[in-house]
Amino acid sequence: MGCFFSKKSRRKSPDKNPEVSTSKTAAEPNNASGNQEEPKQYSWDKREKVDPKDFTLSGLKDTTVGRLPSTLNGQQFVIQECENCDIYVFDHSATVTIDDCVNCRIVLGPAKGSVFFRDCKDVKCVVACQQFRTRDCKKMEVFLCCATQPIIESSTGMKFGCFQYYYPELAFHFKDAGLSIFNNNWSNVHDFTPVSGENNWSLMAEDVAVSDHVPLPDPESEFKAVRVSTDKNRSIVPLTKGGRRKESEESCLFVFFAGDYTTANARKLIDEATTKGFVLIQTKEVSMRPEDVSRVFQTSAEELAEWTAKGPVVALELNGDGVVEACRIIANEVFKGTKVFVSESKTSASQDVENFFNFADMQLGL
Repeated sequence: MGCFFSKKSRRKSPDKNPEVSTSKTAAEPNNASGNQEEPKQYSWDKREKVDPKDFTLSGLKDTTVGRLPSTLNGQQFVIQECENCDIYVFDHSATVTIDDCVNCRIVLGPAKGSVFFRDCKDVKCVVACQQFRTRDCKKMEVFLCCATQPIIESSTGMKFGCFQYYYPELAFHFKDAGLSIFNNNWSNVHDFTPVSGENNWSLMAEDVAVSDHVPLPDPESEFKAVRVSTDKNRSIVPLTKGGRRKESEESCLFVFFAGDYTTANARKLIDEATTKGFVLIQTKEVSMRPEDVSRVFQTSAEELAEWTAKGPVVALELNGDGVVEACRIIANEVFKGTKVFVSESKTSASQDVENFFNFADMQLGL
């Protein structure tokens, strides 16, 4: 007690030190009305507070869950420790991590960055992302759109197919995530930990249907208002053959230069060509400089150089006997007035395809 009173006795009283009181009063700013001014606010003070629970699905079992459009708006998302769940994320995100999930069906809207599966088993999913990676996973079926080379690590029984999905907001979500529907390397998988004599991954059958693996949302669930389709003809991402063996030795390079209807024109070409029995092997969307044109298009370089400044080009490789002649007819009849490049002959077409897609892969860092 003596110590307590001793400290108090040394404390200066405000009445005995008026200068201190006066200086404190002077240091406090006042506005015209005599009230204390509001503290200055900065832009980060006005941001809406984010609750991590809104961006996490954890510890769920035997249920249908997810997020509706405009609920993530580019935020990171986490899915962990879920079992026997149907999970639908109908929005774009920054990144998505999926940990310790078993026997789940998952649909993920476009991710601007990576989608990373870890320690998952018996998962079937539809994924669009910049980077795709798995580690310590078993028996996964992935319908994928990936801008870079997919990577698996310490994973077995992995099967891959081309992304086939539609909902009304999906095209906008691809744009918001900075992804091109034409840059899809779904079949170019890199196994970071290969085992001699074994194959840890494979491609699904060409006629595989997404709905046989990842069901549509339950009509009684909260997602009933989202108009989903797994029809390959409605898919936002074009269905490509990828790394599977080509049926014909004849391919054709068809390139659209930037314009108001480039995407629509590319889709129109795909419809025209596939209706005639030809197969879409691969697509790419890349920017080109005038000096790139001379290396890629060679004899046609001079007349095409000025068009590269207008924006990225969209290129398609179509395959099948007689495809070059058919594409040239389509170009003249359907796309007259649109700036395009089409292989001139069967002889030059294979070199056209090799030149362009080698260039595109280098541009995209593949």
